[in-house]
Amino acid sequence: MKRHTISVLVNNHPGVLQRVAGLFGRRGFNIDSITVGQSEDPELSRMIIATSGDDNMLEQVHKQLNKLIDVIQIVELTAYPLVHRELALIKVSAVSNVKQAILALVEPFRASIIDEGSESMMVQIVGDQDKIHSLIELLRPYGILELTRTGLTAMTRGSRIDEAREVEIS
Repeated sequence: MKRHTISVLVNNHPGVLQRVAGLFGRRGFNIDSITVGQSEDPELSRMIIATSGDDNMLEQVHKQLNKLIDVIQIVELTAYPLVHRELALIKVSAVSNVKQAILALVEPFRASIIDEGSESMMVQIVGDQDKIHSLIELLRPYGILELTRTGLTAMTRGSRIDEAREVEIS
């Protein structure tokens, strides 16, 4: 199965996220990750949806999304040069004798310590999913107390998304 990253520009109205997510669920398609936020136009929101499937699945998703009134534009970002990132906050058990070791671990990842308590440290990392996963695995032996991730967000390189030609899915 191929991984797809889809940008969906929608009207910024209540219930739109629920309708889009419900469409995926009714069709039996899994959403691996979804992020939603206000776009450059305050009246519009941009959804970045990561999903896995074959070309037929992608075509069905595209057709079904186009039927929703609040959907303005659908772009299969995977067809373009792409920048994708995720943010993770990781709270690690860190008594005083291991804090230096944790600092040494996070530095090569360009991660930062954003909170430090007497028995824990909170690490912030931004990067692709592999980078984040690698740091999580390195921190796991110290004891991960809490972990939260934003999910994938993405943007095409170069021209703005609204200038990019919508990819026709055959």
